[in-house]
Amino acid sequence: MSDQQFDLVILGSGSTAFAASLKAAELGKTAAMTESRTLGGTCVNRGCLPSKNLIEAARIYWEAAHPRFPGLGGKKLDLDFRELIRGKDEVIRSYRDRKYGSILDDRDRIKVFRGHAALVDPHAVQVNGTRLVGDQILVATGSRPTVPKIAGLESVPYLTSDLLTSDEPMEMWEQPRSLVIVGGGYIGLELAQAFQRLGTQVTVLQRSDRILSEYEPEVSSAVEQALREEGMDIRTGFGIVGVRTDGDGVCVVVEGTTVRRGEVHAERLLVATGRTPNTDDIGLDTAGVDVDERGFVKVDEHLRTSVPHIWAAGDVIGTNTGAQMATPVGAHDGVIAAANSLGDEGRTVDHSVLPRTIFTDPQVGVVGLTDAQANAKGFVCSCNTVPIHLVPRAGAVRDERGIIKMVLERDTGKVLGVSMVGRDAGEVIHEAAMGMRFGATVYDFIDMVHVYPTMAEALKIVGLSFFKDVSKMSCCAE
Repeated sequence: MSDQQFDLVILGSGSTAFAASLKAAELGKTAAMTESRTLGGTCVNRGCLPSKNLIEAARIYWEAAHPRFPGLGGKKLDLDFRELIRGKDEVIRSYRDRKYGSILDDRDRIKVFRGHAALVDPHAVQVNGTRLVGDQILVATGSRPTVPKIAGLESVPYLTSDLLTSDEPMEMWEQPRSLVIVGGGYIGLELAQAFQRLGTQVTVLQRSDRILSEYEPEVSSAVEQALREEGMDIRTGFGIVGVRTDGDGVCVVVEGTTVRRGEVHAERLLVATGRTPNTDDIGLDTAGVDVDERGFVKVDEHLRTSVPHIWAAGDVIGTNTGAQMATPVGAHDGVIAAANSLGDEGRTVDHSVLPRTIFTDPQVGVVGLTDAQANAKGFVCSCNTVPIHLVPRAGAVRDERGIIKMVLERDTGKVLGVSMVGRDAGEVIHEAAMGMRFGATVYDFIDMVHVYPTMAEALKIVGLSFFKDVSKMSCCAE
């Protein structure tokens, strides 16, 4: 068995790993990454990029047949699902080559070793017949779709969010006529709307009493209303008793909190019940690295694990240190982990202001604390919610779906959180995040001169709602 020595050995090759490798190279150090599937990890191959590609295609297809403006006749476009998937794969390959593969060609300091990787001692990672020995180790193995314990699931063909993968056997090439999705979180809902808009009849089953149960209740209601208006069947308060094959399809046996046991039939089943860390077979116990009860790696504010020279970042740490399982968070933290491990910079992570978007239509943009979270932390809060139809831009473009909610610390007016459902919410939320990053109060958002008419005016309007009836304002008035 051959040994190769590096300054930093990284388990994984996703966004976190690449960010750390590039930082290592900037510091004049060598880095090795490992990959058991496809270079680039989940985001580029199976997550963010392919899902947003398909979501946008579905939006164009839907809006062509459902124009919002009088005088525009609807037109049902031709749909070749296999060609749509091929186009998605072309985008992924191109992006992977430009943003990942080409970096390796240009940097001799960064190497990738393919195959299953596991720690065999605190300083060594074995990949096939090679031992990668590192002065420092970074665990960045990411996460995978959670497969819940459901009776009969092991004998029923089912999909996960990995259906959007490319160049792998599990990729889905045939559009199902009907689809039942177990899980009403952001992944399930993004995929649900995309397939519904492309013509698949979608049923969403959610165990709790509302979809997006970790978000503001007003967010859940606004998104559910929009999806139902497009014909989606959303059933909340339904637990899954079991699943079985049903001819050429699948049958899901459900039991509701207020209704008896029933059955949901569909051609395909998609399980979207969260993410599981990839920590169960990578030798963490051999190296002495502690994980929490769910398997996520425990880290301190410097991203150091229980072993001083072993670090962890990205999805694999879950919500430890207040992090989110999101690509930009992992990339940001990968840089910090590399800087701390190789440059002894002593940087700490700050996950208090992390904007996030759900790419349903309308979009969801959130940052900071919800009303319930703020109260749980001991804040005395004031909260207001404003319907998006009060934002002039929404009326001008005939898309008035959604709400915006702001959470304030009552005595100071400091903004603790913003949640928005509406057109371009994913762009608007960055203004809220930047303001909160620098301690903005509600008065700062009110005094900020916003371009008219833009969706960003929603922040100003919800701020003004704490002091006046915003339904009785003229355009641009304060």
